[in-house]
Amino acid sequence: MGAYFFRRALLMIPTFLGITFLVFTITRFVPGGPIEQMMVKMQMAESEAGGGSGGDFDGAVQIPDSVREELEKQFGFDKPFYLAYLDWVSDVVVLDLGTSYKYRQPVWDIVKSRFPVSIFLGLTGFLLGYLICIPLGIRKAIRHGGVFDFGSSVLIFMAYSVPGWAIGGLLLVLLGGGSFWDIVPLGGFRGDSWDELSTWGKIKDQLHHMILPVFAYTIGSFATLTILMKNSLMENLGQDYVRTAFAKGLGERRVVLVHALRNSLIPICTGLGHALSLVMAGSYLIEKVFNIDGIGYLGYTSIIERDYAVVMGVLVINVFLMLLGNILSDVLYVLVDPRIRFS
Repeated sequence: MGAYFFRRALLMIPTFLGITFLVFTITRFVPGGPIEQMMVKMQMAESEAGGGSGGDFDGAVQIPDSVREELEKQFGFDKPFYLAYLDWVSDVVVLDLGTSYKYRQPVWDIVKSRFPVSIFLGLTGFLLGYLICIPLGIRKAIRHGGVFDFGSSVLIFMAYSVPGWAIGGLLLVLLGGGSFWDIVPLGGFRGDSWDELSTWGKIKDQLHHMILPVFAYTIGSFATLTILMKNSLMENLGQDYVRTAFAKGLGERRVVLVHALRNSLIPICTGLGHALSLVMAGSYLIEKVFNIDGIGYLGYTSIIERDYAVVMGVLVINVFLMLLGNILSDVLYVLVDPRIRFS
């Protein structure tokens, strides 16, 4: 089994290189990159200095080619994309993610300051989802075909049909400050007066700000986890070993929770590591909707503003967590079912 996980770890290397090389190549050929944006800003500044209107720039002011060449050299765009990628990978190996074009700061410092926000919200939503979905799936399996099963299925699939960020945005409009129901804040991770609050006040403020974001995180995987748990348990309840347990006189609670539940958790665990990597990396749209300055929102704004150094830095973390999460899923698979052996 150790050899299997060693091979999986080695397989992470070509997978990582393939994903990052593809995205890196795209950033080199997509129009409107950082060089073009800086050239436009310089042209507008020259136009305004010459008495023109910055809002009505007609392209009359020309920037010398030497300036463009200097910018390309500064940002590493003077080399062929494959050589530039090799330089970038060599820096990543020593944990150097480069420097942001926009912030003029090391990418690692920018990402590191925002990562705890995404971890806090993502893990909270992740744990809350599993704590609700597993018991709900068990109850639906036991009461299959009943009123509770039918009613909960309708609500679950109604919520599943709408993305979490869209539901969060709708609730923000209905329940946010300034609306008829002023229940939750309009956004942000914490209140402006956070440093002035007492310990209990900070707890209440944090809970107040995380209600809707955590709900948006949770609702995305709610239906999948619940139905998967239900179907897996129903399948195991029909197995011979369960019928044998009932024939021996064991109670329903013991049969379900002790005998059938453990095997039913195997499908849940297969996607656990991957889901964990996703929530730890943050959600681009959820953090955008709620104006939460996490790693997801950072990645979103970096794509819009063509800050490719930050885009690649966020990608490195996301890919690494995804690959690590897949291996974690296999480990959990073995822990839940000791009969499984990887070779």
